[in-house]
Amino acid sequence: MHRLKTRFAEKFDDEIRFIKGMMSRPKTVGAIAPTSSRTARAMAEAVDVNSRLPVLELGPGTGVITRAILQHGVEPSRIFSIEYSEDFLSHLRVKYPGVNFLHGDAFDVFNALPAHAGRQFDCVISGIPLLNFPMEARIRLIEDLLDLVPRGRPVVQFSYGPVSPVIAKPESYRIKHHHFIVRNLPPAQIWHYYRPVS
Repeated sequence: MHRLKTRFAEKFDDEIRFIKGMMSRPKTVGAIAPTSSRTARAMAEAVDVNSRLPVLELGPGTGVITRAILQHGVEPSRIFSIEYSEDFLSHLRVKYPGVNFLHGDAFDVFNALPAHAGRQFDCVISGIPLLNFPMEARIRLIEDLLDLVPRGRPVVQFSYGPVSPVIAKPESYRIKHHHFIVRNLPPAQIWHYYRPVS
């Protein structure tokens, strides 16, 4: 019973923090509610827990996806997570000790990453609200992120639109629709962007 109350309190705290973030920076928060745990788990499934490479997370917000990555079996020290909001960042550092939370702009990912993070990750898990940004910026972000992962490994992105938030560019990357989560508010689509191995 105590555990259930604690979980409710955490969820309520996350939702209040999310609403405050949405009101203060509407462009950087692209939803009307935090990502559901179901959506977060579906995104975290992309991580290869046996890889020696770290995982890059973008836009952790209240930490729902961070928690799912940890629960998937990834050690905190293997997660590098870039957050633009300093309010979210201070909360995340307390809530998930050991995770490498970084203050920065995902659209300037190379400058946001410290030297010790390296330049290759197993995959990228992104909660960035891409639909709030111009298409040119979205394409550039995906291409930059794909430079950070091995061929065949994905950049995982969710969105609330019926089609991929980034247009197809077969000469540079491929797009795979991975999942449709009805039990998210609003319903979410999960997309994988990758460069073929050959």
